[in-house]
Amino acid sequence: MTPFQISIDPTQLERAKQLVSERFDAATQELADLVRIPGIAWEAFEAKNLELSAETIAQLFKDTGVFETVEVRRASVNGKPGSPAVVARRAARNGKPQILLYAHHDVQPPGDESAWLTTPFEPVIKDGRMYGRGAADDKAGIVSHLAAIRTLVDVAGPDFEVGISVFIEGEEEAGSPTFRPFLEQNQDILKADCIVVADSGNWSETIPALTATLRGLVSQVIEVQTLDHALHSGMYGGAVPDAMTATIRLLASLHDAEGNVAVPGLVHGKAAELPYSDADLRRDSGLLDGVNQIGSGTILDRIWNKPSITVIGIDAQTVALSSNTMLPKVSSKISMRIAPGQKPEEALAALREHLERNVPFGAKLTYGEIELGKPFAVYDTGWASELARVSLKAAWDETAVDIGVGGSIPFIADLIEVFPGAQILVTGVEDPDSRAHSPNESVHLESLRKTMLAEALMLLGGNAISI
Repeated sequence: MTPFQISIDPTQLERAKQLVSERFDAATQELADLVRIPGIAWEAFEAKNLELSAETIAQLFKDTGVFETVEVRRASVNGKPGSPAVVARRAARNGKPQILLYAHHDVQPPGDESAWLTTPFEPVIKDGRMYGRGAADDKAGIVSHLAAIRTLVDVAGPDFEVGISVFIEGEEEAGSPTFRPFLEQNQDILKADCIVVADSGNWSETIPALTATLRGLVSQVIEVQTLDHALHSGMYGGAVPDAMTATIRLLASLHDAEGNVAVPGLVHGKAAELPYSDADLRRDSGLLDGVNQIGSGTILDRIWNKPSITVIGIDAQTVALSSNTMLPKVSSKISMRIAPGQKPEEALAALREHLERNVPFGAKLTYGEIELGKPFAVYDTGWASELARVSLKAAWDETAVDIGVGGSIPFIADLIEVFPGAQILVTGVEDPDSRAHSPNESVHLESLRKTMLAEALMLLGGNAISI
């Protein structure tokens, strides 16, 4: 079967629209209930909330009545167990595809709660959006999967033949430390012809998208030392360098005068030509009036297909506790996003070479913890991609666009390596105002409804084809 033979049955489309709309209030209530569970996979937070989250979600999938297996499982790394994940499987029959639906149930910490306009874990619906931590990232993905499965059952009947696997991860926001061993240990339940990763977003509240590129991640902790002990700044200042001055000069070397990354040897690419103005960027990012953009090239080049560097942490004395003291050493964490086509190991080597070449005053530079994540790029024209585009068009009444995302989903590289025959689709419900990871995270409810319908149509389409 060629991709261009794929179409949506008009009768099934109308029935699916009706069912998704009729059940949408109940689905948003499920989302609200999940948002109230503060499941955070960081060690500083209560682990029992993750257990409650996983068990609650497992029961929701059991209640669909379609799966042969629904379990809460976990993997271990170096003897340390990971967070609980929910897996389920119903095997395909008669040559139909097996489709794996991915989302994650863990969430980011709330951050500065004073910056929230609502209580982070008490969902609030206002102006067509649901606010709350995890409402968009990524519990909306979970309820989209559930809605699509329920719609499939009622439209196609309980004896449908398309295979469905489910993987609801429990540690994505903590870097997915046990993701690879989990895949390898659970291939029997996760192996699929198509993997739908519902952890991205759409171009806007009205235009759907498939994510074609994701930047990779290189994170490096460094320590700069100039002295073997702290000194009185009045006694020795002006003659010997303190570690903070050396660190500031070193970190400043990472960008040129325009704000472009100044590290040689990094890959640069071109982004799709989609309409995105200076005003759009200023609105979506919250860039203050009078503050200029940085870098050169189009906005989408800069945030999707060029490297970026952000210093995301510095360990030094606080202003409140500061004294007239020269610091002997300072640590900082450099977060670098790398363009598709760049190997993270090569980017790390380029970053280190630059740091060593630019460390000032002969200061001592040492390296600490690193994190590496591969970028992702796919321009698939297979049956799954075509089915997704047809389904999105029918649900949104708009043609889907290919977008890039400046952030990273490093585990997609593991999916590709463990399941090399699977087609990967990166979808999601977020939009430019969802503010995932930030205060006032929210999901646009009409976008969520359309996402549920599109996924239901994709499952129905999968039930109608043989591969």
